[in-house]
Order: sequence, then C-alpha cells, then structure tokens
Amino acid sequence: MNLHEYQARDILRRHGIPVPPGEVATSADQARAIAARLSGGGAVVVKAQVHAGGRGKAGGVKLARDAAEAAAHAAKILGMTIKGLVVQRVLVAPAAEIAAESYVGMVVDRASQRPTLMVSAAGGVDIEEVAAQTPEQIHRLAVDPRYGVLPHQALGLARKLYQDMTRARAAAEIMQRLYGAFYAVGASLAEINPLATTRDGALAALDAKIVIDDNELDRHPELAALRDTSAEAPSEVAAREAGLTFIKLDGSVGCCVNGAGLAMATMDLVKYYGGEPANFLDIGGSSDPQKVVSALRIITADPSVRAILFNIFGGITRGDDVANGIVQATGQLPLKVPLVIRLTGTNEELAIEILTKAGFSALTDMDEAVKQAVAKARAA
Repeated sequence: MNLHEYQARDILRRHGIPVPPGEVATSADQARAIAARLSGGGAVVVKAQVHAGGRGKAGGVKLARDAAEAAAHAAKILGMTIKGLVVQRVLVAPAAEIAAESYVGMVVDRASQRPTLMVSAAGGVDIEEVAAQTPEQIHRLAVDPRYGVLPHQALGLARKLYQDMTRARAAAEIMQRLYGAFYAVGASLAEINPLATTRDGALAALDAKIVIDDNELDRHPELAALRDTSAEAPSEVAAREAGLTFIKLDGSVGCCVNGAGLAMATMDLVKYYGGEPANFLDIGGSSDPQKVVSALRIITADPSVRAILFNIFGGITRGDDVANGIVQATGQLPLKVPLVIRLTGTNEELAIEILTKAGFSALTDMDEAVKQAVAKARAA
C-alpha cells in the first residue's frame, strides 16, 4: 500500500526525523491560508499528492513567493492528471534554502533476504537513474534484523555523504531512525529524497516515500485507514473487496485461476504460446461461486481483454462451485469476448455437466486451453 508524501512525512516526524512543517489543502483557499500561517509571508512549495513519481516534471510541484501565488498554483495543480491519477490534494510547506541534497532509503532486498539501507550523495533526482547510470554513487548496507542499524554502521555510510563530522553524525542518527520507522510500520520501502542540507548546515527530510507491505495491514489498522482508494485502479479495489488477488497487466488474455502457483504457470504458458496475459487473478482455494462472479466482472471490465481463460485445478476448490459461478456470472454479464475453460480435479464430472447444460465446453488439458485462448485473443 502506497502512502502519500504528507502521510509518510508524518510517520518520519513521529520517529524523530527532522521534517519541515507542512499541511494538506484540497482547495486554493485552504492553500492560501496554510501558506500564510506556515511561512509568515515568505515562500512556500505547493506539491501534488498522488502515488506517482515525476511530479515536478509534470508540473505538480511549484514554488510560490507568497500566499496569493500559492493559491494560484494550487488552483492549477488540483484536478490535473499525473500519470493517470487526478490530483485531489496538495501539500503546502515552507520553502527551504538548500545547500546540498542526498538520498537515504530502506528497502527489502530479495537477493540478500534482508532489509537494506541505501545512501547516495546524488539526492534530489530519480534514484533509479543513479543506479542505472552511476551505480558507484550508491552505497549499501544489508541490515541484520537481530541488531538493526548499528551506530558505527550508520556513521560509516554517513561519512560517504558528508565530510563534516557533525553533519555525518546527524545523518547517521537519521539513518537509524529511518530503520526504526521502516520496521515499525512494516514497510517494504521507506526513503528520504532529498535529505537536504540547509544554508545553516542542518539536515531535513524534504520529501518522503513509504510503501507498506499489505501483509502488515491486519496488524496495523491505523495504517490501513490511510489507504487512498481513489488513487488505485478500480479493478484492484474491487478485487480486494471481493477477497481476490488481482494485478493488472498489459496483455489481452484475461486469466482467472485458483492458486498463485498455477496462476504464475498459466501466465508463463500464455507467453510461451505467443500471447500476453492481461492480469494476474487468483480466486484462491474458496468454493464460493460469488468469487467467480466478482472475478469475471473485473476481467470483463478491462477493454484490453480479447479472450478469457479459466484455469481451475480442483483441490480445495470444488469444480462444481466454479462451474456454477461461471454460469451465474455469464448470466449477469453477457460475454462479448470468447471464453475458454480448463477444469479438472474435485467434482470434475459434475462441473462439466453443469457447464454443458449451460452451453459451455471444458477442457482438461492445460496446454490446449492456453493455446486456444491465445488464438482466440489474436483472432478477436
């Protein structure tokens, strides 16, 4: 789950990281009032709050000399679209005089199977670009979760960013506190970019990004309450509410599968036979026909889908329940694209009987079903 910048800043602030003040506005008048209150008549920054990078390049970050200009910028930014997301709120914060910018971030590293602290003196830009073009500018520390980020480890990384020892010690403390915040909220990513050095030599986190591991949300209902569903794809919201695991992809073969492993294998086969999957959708081990109805509703709402593939291996999932779900779903949502069904396992015979009575046919061979779905998607 992505957090907005203002939400991430609040978390960092609560963990003792120096974060400048800032407030959220949903209208130009609110932006004017916040700017006047926080800046004392000075300059402020107005920043779009959307779950997307490149806000500045898209015109979503503006410097305002006074409250009136802040209101004007907010009026232009609110309602604009950045990478397909409509800006519904802006963050207004006092402008800072920046002498230097660094990057500090925590991420879960799959290779080392540990949380990893990354720092770079090349802050204020896309860290992905730095990693791709000048990887030597990024310094990493794989953190032992038994001990966390130890003081000498943090100071060693901080010395790669700052020659001044006072500043390095301040940065080291921020790194340790960032790890504390990362661990406390169950994040998969927590970054400060930039960690700015102001004109007076102090360090401040001017921008923050936190991504929460969805598996942590049951333990953190206060974080789950921060979810902004308006910033998510409607299909993903609907899938989550229906108890489905769904990820939108760019292909034309809509996939509905039971079990994550089978879903991955199905997508691999779709690509192997020359097609592209339109989604990852796992209905799980449930025998609830309504889940099948919800799944088909989500898939058919995608205009890029040219054929639909049901690949069901009945173990815990009962084939007849899936068959009933398909019949119910197609009765409620008449299909406009071809449907290919592969169904085998528990109650297979009863499932095929149900489908046959409804005018459908079902295959038992997975490869053949995938080949047919790919061919139908191409023909459509």
